[in-house]
Amino acid sequence: MQPEEKDSAVPPSSTAAIIGGGVIGGAWAARFRLSGWNVRIFDPSPASLNRAERMMENARRSYPALYDGKLPEEGSATVCGSVGEAVRDAAWVQESVSERLELKRDVFRQIQQSGPPGVAIASSTSGFKPSDLQGGALRPDEIIVAHPFNPVYLIPLVEIVASPANARETVRSASELLSSLGMHPVTVRNEIDAHVADRLLEAVWREALWLVKDGVATTGEIDDIIRFGFGLRWAQMGLFESYRIAGGDEGMAHFLEQFGPCLSLPWTRLTDVPELDAELISLISRQSDEQSGNCSIDDLERARDDNLATILRGLKKRNWGAGKLLLDCEKRFVANVHFDLGKPIATAERKIPVDWTDCNGHINETHYLELFSRATDRFMEFAGCDDAYVRSGMSFFTLETNLRHLGEVFAGEDVRVETVCVFSNGRKLHLFHGLFGSDATLKATGEHLLLHVDLGTRKSSDPPPEVKSRLIEIFEFHSEMNLPDWMAPKLGFRRADT
Repeated sequence: MQPEEKDSAVPPSSTAAIIGGGVIGGAWAARFRLSGWNVRIFDPSPASLNRAERMMENARRSYPALYDGKLPEEGSATVCGSVGEAVRDAAWVQESVSERLELKRDVFRQIQQSGPPGVAIASSTSGFKPSDLQGGALRPDEIIVAHPFNPVYLIPLVEIVASPANARETVRSASELLSSLGMHPVTVRNEIDAHVADRLLEAVWREALWLVKDGVATTGEIDDIIRFGFGLRWAQMGLFESYRIAGGDEGMAHFLEQFGPCLSLPWTRLTDVPELDAELISLISRQSDEQSGNCSIDDLERARDDNLATILRGLKKRNWGAGKLLLDCEKRFVANVHFDLGKPIATAERKIPVDWTDCNGHINETHYLELFSRATDRFMEFAGCDDAYVRSGMSFFTLETNLRHLGEVFAGEDVRVETVCVFSNGRKLHLFHGLFGSDATLKATGEHLLLHVDLGTRKSSDPPPEVKSRLIEIFEFHSEMNLPDWMAPKLGFRRADT
């Protein structure tokens, strides 16, 4: 089998400099590395660097589970002793130091004294405008805002904010680069303090503080209202689309007519801010501790990542919202494979997602079949029976399936499916899959008998000549190779019986 082609969106020598290795910087490093980039990290605090490494472990567990194919090879990480060492020859610089304006300006000066001219320097700031950050800079036009959301390696949104000093090309190229990482850049039309997303969050946060202070609700009750209520709507449809539906058949116009007058009522306290005195801080902290129980921050982070991955995978199955972004990204990340037809075909390579596991800690038998089903789909694409083929009114239906479970497979494990075409005359197809774990041992086998069908009549039919000849060609190549010892003879099937 020939080597896989690398995705053109990820140059093999690309290096990102991460200045600040805390919660946000460490997560940025993880996003870049898992997208095939090498990273250089600078942070004077050993604690921050240790935190970044733990975050990378979390990212390795959750991020690849979003995709149903092999991702680019993980990039390297180098801890640097200075800003200058980190930014040398970098293709992207991401600043994620503390939210102190003078500190950030000083960091930008160090970056531009050592870094190559023309490279975008993006700040993770959640509040400062780019024109504020550019003050005193050697090359103000290189500094923009790229504000992400934690965890950066899972949540795709990133706000890009520019000032009049930034060229349109700088913003465009930044957006394209971040899109290649599987992110969803939104360019803020005008620079304002706190950009857009944090202004929306601030409105909810201020109201929540008053509700706790006034004894209306506890921190846990407020979080329940969000996660069991409108948070679910927002996760897949946002604010305005949700309200459009609430307006019924007449849409947004009717919603505004019906509920717009409520905006004049004194329902909220957004124009006022409660004083975060010692009493309120103590109240919120106590309720938050009670809400989290005995869970450590590490426990909560892992639960958050697992939950986000599960929600995102659900949206992916629906090709909706952030799930559609994942599907589009997967097409870029998964390399095109050139097959050697004299060998079993590698039809699936992936990590096992967390939501495939059962009460015994290994993947449920349902997902063995899902893996083999996806491997069959990949084989069919290779033979010319792709989505367009199905839309044209033709497909293959599975008549019979035989599974053997030979070993345990766990969440986060790298697996590979190899497929042999046991028989095909074009109309009939007999496939045999072998599932191999990260230790290269055979974990399961799946045998599938399929029949070509005309979707208009729902009856068996011959495929078009080009597909028929392709399937027969694959079968003839496979019929000449030595059968793998995990294949048909162990089950008592012989090619002559097919």
